[in-house]
Amino acid sequence: MALELDGQSIELDEEGYLVDLSAWTPEIAKALASGEDVELTDEHWDIINFLREYYEEYQIAPAVRVLTKAVGKRLGKDKGNSKYLYSLFPYGPGKQACKYAGLPKPTGCV
Repeated sequence: MALELDGQSIELDEEGYLVDLSAWTPEIAKALASGEDVELTDEHWDIINFLREYYEEYQIAPAVRVLTKAVGKRLGKDKGNSKYLYSLFPYGPGKQACKYAGLPKPTGCV
C-alpha cells in the first residue's frame, strides 16, 4: 500500500500506518486524515504533536488510557478524557491519532 503525495510514493503497511517513521511530515498527516474524511484542526494537531513528543521520549505509542491521562496532565482535564479524544478521532484516539502522527499502531490496539 502507498500514499501518493506531491509526486512521491510513501509506503504504508496493510493498515495504513507509515512503514518508515522518519518519512513523516505534516502533509502526510493531512493526506492520511483526508483519506478518512477528517480535516485536521488545531485540536487534532495538539494531540498529534503530543503523540510525536511522547513517542520520541518513550519509543512507544501510548495505549488510549495512558494517552488520556497524559493529555490531561499536559493539556488540561477538559482534553484529557475519552469523550474529547473520540470526538477528534472517532475511529479510536490511539489508532487513528497515531496513524496521522506517523507512529506505529499502539500496543494493545486490536
